[in-house]
Amino acid sequence: MSGIRLKSSAEIERMRAAGRIVAEVLDGLEAMVKPGVRLADLDRFAEEIIRGHGATPSFKGYPNAHDPNSPFPASICSSMNDVIVHGIPGGQILQEGDILGVDCGAILGGWHGDSARTYRVGQCGSEASALLQTTSEALDKGIAALEVGKPLGRVGHAIQQHAEANGYAVVREFVGHGVGRNLHEAPKVANFGSADSGPIVEVGLTVAIEPMVNVGTIHTRADPDGWAIRTADGSLSAHYEHTVAVTEAGPKILTLA
Repeated sequence: MSGIRLKSSAEIERMRAAGRIVAEVLDGLEAMVKPGVRLADLDRFAEEIIRGHGATPSFKGYPNAHDPNSPFPASICSSMNDVIVHGIPGGQILQEGDILGVDCGAILGGWHGDSARTYRVGQCGSEASALLQTTSEALDKGIAALEVGKPLGRVGHAIQQHAEANGYAVVREFVGHGVGRNLHEAPKVANFGSADSGPIVEVGLTVAIEPMVNVGTIHTRADPDGWAIRTADGSLSAHYEHTVAVTEAGPKILTLA
């Protein structure tokens, strides 16, 4: 697989250690995400957990491809309602019925873990709940499609099939990616496309699989801050992600506690 760096078993275990820290953050946020909470407080909690383990936030200071003077300022991405990805946590206050996608990364000993999940804020309506369930299921189906000797495109195909069968749209402009020593490595892992596309999966491949699924259009628009990406029609969006390693025994999730 050209440009793709396969990882040894020992390297995968180092990535798992970083992934456990990310999982601890996301698990801890389950109890914190509630009406009246400021997003900046969630970010502060995440950074304390990460640094408390001797790790570094993967996202804080990450360069902006469009503006070198505007690196990402926080440890988590916090994406409310119609924000798909890359929302900046600040003074925004969570309201009853919101949904909140949180993406978190940590670097430990030079290795990254990267994961995301979308939370319900209090009691959500049926539209939001169904979206979250379908997107989480799509991630599971994408992971299950990661099979040695088969094309990587099976992952995106499985995600797209499940999302669209339930009436949702899959974001095209942002995709999953390889991960390891760098937060973003080859290969790209699309959430759509042909099952027979892409490189052949090998043992040692480590990827971040991350479906981004919208209630409405596939189209997006960027906020003036240069980071947050929203649905073009203002519809709800959900985001789930795991870092996954391909082993002789099949795909193994590295971002679990």
